[in-house]
Amino acid sequence: MSVLLFLLSVGLMTAASRQPEFAQWYSVHIYPFLVATLGRVSGWLPFSVSELGIYILLLAFIVTLARMIWKVTRVRKDHRPASERETDAGKSGTAAYTPQTSQTLIAAWLSGVLLAAGILVFLYVVCCGINYHRRAFSEEEGIVTYKYSTDELQEICLWLTDEINARADKVSRDADGVMEIDSPVQTGAVEAMLRLAEDFPSLSGYYPKPKELMISEVLSYQGLTGIYLPFTVEANYNSDMTAYNKPFTACHELSHLRGFMREQEANFIAFLACISSEREDFQYSGYLSGWVYCMNVLYRTDYEGWQEIRILLDEDAEPDLTANDAFWDSHEGMISETSERINDTYLRVNGQADGVQSYDRMVDLIAAYFGETPQIEK
Repeated sequence: MSVLLFLLSVGLMTAASRQPEFAQWYSVHIYPFLVATLGRVSGWLPFSVSELGIYILLLAFIVTLARMIWKVTRVRKDHRPASERETDAGKSGTAAYTPQTSQTLIAAWLSGVLLAAGILVFLYVVCCGINYHRRAFSEEEGIVTYKYSTDELQEICLWLTDEINARADKVSRDADGVMEIDSPVQTGAVEAMLRLAEDFPSLSGYYPKPKELMISEVLSYQGLTGIYLPFTVEANYNSDMTAYNKPFTACHELSHLRGFMREQEANFIAFLACISSEREDFQYSGYLSGWVYCMNVLYRTDYEGWQEIRILLDEDAEPDLTANDAFWDSHEGMISETSERINDTYLRVNGQADGVQSYDRMVDLIAAYFGETPQIEK
C-alpha cells in the first residue's frame, strides 16, 4: 500500500508539473471539494487537528521504535540452541522465537513507518502540491505587473503611510500602546475573504475558520507567522506574535485554501482582504503589513526617499513595529536560520525560483493594484 501511495503521489506531481492544464483543472474542480469536505470536518473542532496529529505521530514513532528495539534486543540476547528454546517454550506454553524474528520485527516496524509516510505524502500532494502548478492569482484576475520607477514606489509608500495614519489612533491598544484585536480574528478573516471574493471570483468558495496553534512557539522559533497544514486542510497562525500580524496572516493562510500556494500571491491576497474588510483592525493590519514590504524595497533602492517617508508615520504605529522587532529578535537563533534555509529550498523545489526572496514580489502586485485603482488618491 505504501509503495502504491508513493507511486500515485509521484505520478500526480509529475502530471501537474508537465501539464499545467491538469493542475489548473484539479485546483478548480477537485481541490475545492476537499476543502468543503475534509476542511469542513476538521473545521468543526476548535483546535488544529493536524498539529495534534503531528504530535501524536511523533510520540507513536518514538514509542514504537523503542518497543521494537527492546524486542529485537531480547531476541539477540537469547543465544541458546534452538532445541533448548523449544523445550522451554513447551514447558511455559509460549511460542519460541525463530531465527527470523529480529528481521521480522524490524520489517514490520519499517512497514508501518512507510505506510504512515505514504499517507502523509499523498495528502500533501492532493491538498497542496498540485496547486503549486496552477495559474497564479494575478493571471486569473488579469492583474498585470510592470517595472515601476522609484518615484512610483515612493508614491505607493506615501499612500500606505497615509492609510496607516488614518487608522493608527482608531484601533484598540494596550497600556504599552501596542495594537489589540477588537474581536475574533477567525471570524473576521473568513468575512474578509468572502467580501473580497465578491470582486475576485477565483476566491469564491467555502472557508473554514483559521486556527491558532496550540503551541505557537513551534512557529515562533522557526520565524513563521503561520502555516497551512494540508493533511487536514487547515489554516493556522501564530497566536504569540504581535497583534497587527494576525489578521494579515490569517487571510494569507486562508488564500491557500483557494489553491493559491505561491507566497507572494498569498501575501497580496491577504493585503487586499484586509484593506477591503469592514473592520478597522483588519484594515490597519493590511496597510501596515503592505507598508513594511514596500518600505523595505524602497530602503534598498532609495535610502534618502525612505528616510523622508519613514518620519511621516504616525507615532501611534511605532509601538507595533517596535514590539514586532522585539518579538522576532527574541526567537532568533540556529532554529530560525535552519528553518529559513529549509523554507527557501521548499519554495525553490515548488517552482518559486527566488526562494524566500519571492515574498518581495508582493510589492510588484501592490504597485499594479495602486496603478490600476482609480479610487486611490495619488
